[in-house]
Amino acid sequence: MVLAAARNPLNIGAAARAMSNFGFSRLRVVNPYSLPFREARSAVGAAELLKQAEECATLDDAVADCSLVVGTSALQHRELRHPVHRLEKAAQLIRTELNTGRVALVFGSEKTGLSKEDLSHCHWILRIPTREQHSSMNLGQAVAVCLYELARTREEVKIRPELGEEARLASSADLERLNQILVQSLQASGYVKQGAEAATQGNVRRLLRRFNLQAIDAELLLGMLRKVLWKLEQQG
Repeated sequence: MVLAAARNPLNIGAAARAMSNFGFSRLRVVNPYSLPFREARSAVGAAELLKQAEECATLDDAVADCSLVVGTSALQHRELRHPVHRLEKAAQLIRTELNTGRVALVFGSEKTGLSKEDLSHCHWILRIPTREQHSSMNLGQAVAVCLYELARTREEVKIRPELGEEARLASSADLERLNQILVQSLQASGYVKQGAEAATQGNVRRLLRRFNLQAIDAELLLGMLRKVLWKLEQQG
């Protein structure tokens, strides 16, 4: 699980407690505020889990080794460009992917949720079916609800046959390398207008995640794009 820019150490502690309750042990914290969260009193029974939490400088670092990155959102006043799955369906998809790869379930800050930049790293969005008039949940509660559903469906999901290395999905790090080289190629070709670099990078990042590329295909595509970029730079 990844907590991106959480502001309250008590909420981080509550999230760690929920993880321990439902049998999840790997916590990564994208922590730009240098919060003293490791001693949070709310992490009852989960002090060791909180102590071992990994601090990451960016969300990109936190999800680099994951083949599926799932964002969470209350969907208030957002223009989304991602598929959205209700919690019960999302839990089944996550459990299935966990059989063969690593999944990051990403929660944003208590105040603003996940940013547009954060969401560009996600393959799709998980939505907890709260009522429309009061859709936002406390961070610790939202984590607990999601992890309960994941634990509840643990025995319900059919296990896929183990896939060989050639069928492994590309990790976020693989996709980010593709994103960088593709954006560079688009810039070299003149496709990217001045001032639109950041928007193009976000759009390309979302596009790549919709392809569900296997790792072997991502590596092949990366080699192709490097050759294209080299040729464009030679012509320039």
